[in-house]
Amino acid sequence: MAGFLLFDTAIGRCGIAWSERGLTAVALPGPSDAQLRTHLLRRTPGAVEHGAAPGRPAGTPLPPFAARARAGIVALLAGADDDLADIPLDDDGLAPFHARVYAAARQIRPGETTTYGALADRLGADRGAARAVGQALGANPWPIVVPCHRITAAGGRTGGFSAPGGVATKLRILDVERAHAGGDPTLF
Repeated sequence: MAGFLLFDTAIGRCGIAWSERGLTAVALPGPSDAQLRTHLLRRTPGAVEHGAAPGRPAGTPLPPFAARARAGIVALLAGADDDLADIPLDDDGLAPFHARVYAAARQIRPGETTTYGALADRLGADRGAARAVGQALGANPWPIVVPCHRITAAGGRTGGFSAPGGVATKLRILDVERAHAGGDPTLF
């Protein structure tokens, strides 16, 4: 059964949605729980909020991968060194190029950053593909799990961030991870 869950983290209320195959969406803190629910349901129509399903006994456990996702996201946003790479994603209907970009982004460890151009190079694309990489990351349905916040623009610029809060949220997450937005990890 497709479901979703809202939960608290060190940077605010987040959410995840899932199918039987894996996560379908991650929502970073937004203005309200209602907007988080709307975002998750847009990505996972028909999902039922965990604990709110008719006939579901109170205390029904989350699917193991959803419980792992929640715990991992909470830990990462509290400063833990967790890359969340073991969390399965439901990539049904995902464009092949986007899938390649997301797989490459998931290899970037907490505290590290790279540029859109360098990520394009890793994919074997020319530097002109940096814009396409940025567009794929702007459509990322799994921020944090697919760490699009770790990809920055050339020349030490932060680049964009499509999650609620925009670049301020990106910088906050990079700060939690003790990463430098200019592409190199900080010394402290």
